[in-house]
Amino acid sequence: MKQPDRCCQKLSWTDLDLGPIQALIELAKSEDLSAGGLAAGTITAGDHSSALLDSDQSVSTTLKARTPITICGTQLAPHVLAAYDSKLKFQGVASDGDTLTAGQVIGTVSGPVRSLLSAERPLLNFLQKLSGVATLTRQYVAAMGDTSTRLLDTRKTTPGYRVLEKYAVACGGGWNHRIGLFDRVMLKDNHLAAFGSDPRQSAIDAVSESRARHPDILVEMEVDTLEQIEHALAAKVDIILLDNFSIPQLQKAISLIGDKAVTEASGGITIEFLPQLATLGLDFISTGATVHQSTWIDIGLDS
Repeated sequence: MKQPDRCCQKLSWTDLDLGPIQALIELAKSEDLSAGGLAAGTITAGDHSSALLDSDQSVSTTLKARTPITICGTQLAPHVLAAYDSKLKFQGVASDGDTLTAGQVIGTVSGPVRSLLSAERPLLNFLQKLSGVATLTRQYVAAMGDTSTRLLDTRKTTPGYRVLEKYAVACGGGWNHRIGLFDRVMLKDNHLAAFGSDPRQSAIDAVSESRARHPDILVEMEVDTLEQIEHALAAKVDIILLDNFSIPQLQKAISLIGDKAVTEASGGITIEFLPQLATLGLDFISTGATVHQSTWIDIGLDS
């Protein structure tokens, strides 16, 4: 019996390891203040523009959405600010996952003006990028309407940003697929070919090997023809990924699979076809578009 709930998750902020995230923040800081990434480096590190201001001056500013958005980054903001100055404070009004209209307040940032101006652009970069992912995800989820089919993300993420982008997908109402190569077996044609020339037996052997090595890890198999579905069912995989299937092919595939495996449609997924796909009875629809086709959202930091 298939178990869709085992095949996805929604990352929360507490699920994330702050170590790599703080390293990412430090990289962003280094780019601005000490030419991080350039072989030649810089002669004199620092923010020479903000250094012109009075070191004792403090300021309070407001983060606002300039367009309708689903916000993501309010949990990250204090960590970005702390990397510049422990005296910088963020007070959230909105929470990650909230949908805001243009002009609504996200929160306030206060503290020494020198530090705040140094941190302003990296802070906005993080929030605008992640809110772009969350906002587009919300649009995709809305296009699916009232359905039991869940929208999944993929591994098509910006290197170094994976957990943040997947967290942003969750904030937008989507679900997280496998996080990396470590938490699921994904059998594709090239994997199966290594097990022999008989595709059906190769699938059976590959799944058997996986169960012997890691009995608790889910096994998913990608198929691109209706004929391959029988191989996947014979191997007793947990999930069958239906790659680039047409609507009629998906209908046939869902009928063939029944309750014997979890179904996931992927490949060429567009927001225009989501309403139709969501009515077919699939367990999941996966797309990387909510990350790699997202655009930054306009957020202002105004005094």
